[in-house]
Amino acid sequence: MNFMTTQVSNNGINIIPLDIFTNTNNTTQQPHPPPQATPNPPLSRYENQKRRDWMTFCQYLRNHRPPLSLSLCNGAHVLEFLKYLDQFGKTKVHHQNCPFFGMRDPPAPCPCPLRQAWGSLDALIGRLRAAYEEHGGGKPEANPFGARSVRLFLRDVRDFQSKSRGVSYEKKRKRPNGNKQKIIDVSTAQMNSEVVATTGIYGKMN
Repeated sequence: MNFMTTQVSNNGINIIPLDIFTNTNNTTQQPHPPPQATPNPPLSRYENQKRRDWMTFCQYLRNHRPPLSLSLCNGAHVLEFLKYLDQFGKTKVHHQNCPFFGMRDPPAPCPCPLRQAWGSLDALIGRLRAAYEEHGGGKPEANPFGARSVRLFLRDVRDFQSKSRGVSYEKKRKRPNGNKQKIIDVSTAQMNSEVVATTGIYGKMN
């Protein structure tokens, strides 16, 4: 709507449209769109697995009887968690009285139990130890995943599984030709898909 203004002259009163004093361009200035946030780069496979492992462990603490808070968690609780994961293992570990003890490739099946492989447990503890520090768990020496009892447990598992399965876990020296040693990507998903999920498996606990 155009408003009118008046101007007095010698001949009388002239009526002048107001829009001659303003910009004749009727187009309104469009607001600038807000700058789009730069999407975060996708997490690496290691970071994704570390986050799933941490969520799984926290779910384990909540379903513990009695429930445990992270601040009260110690090395003994970490050992309970590792032993709990054994029921989802896929690695055959022969007893000492088994005829296939020490055989790398047994010729026949046996009733020996399935356990978590040492490499899987070692990698899992490494990720959980880093996640604990990232979530403000406190001083590094108070990290339950770095407790001496956990280190000794992993060493015992490594030594026994090495003898039981007839495999060597000794680190290989780098070859002089510069070939890099192949790194085995061990994840909780390789243990069992149920272990990675943070729902469902813990509901079965009594």
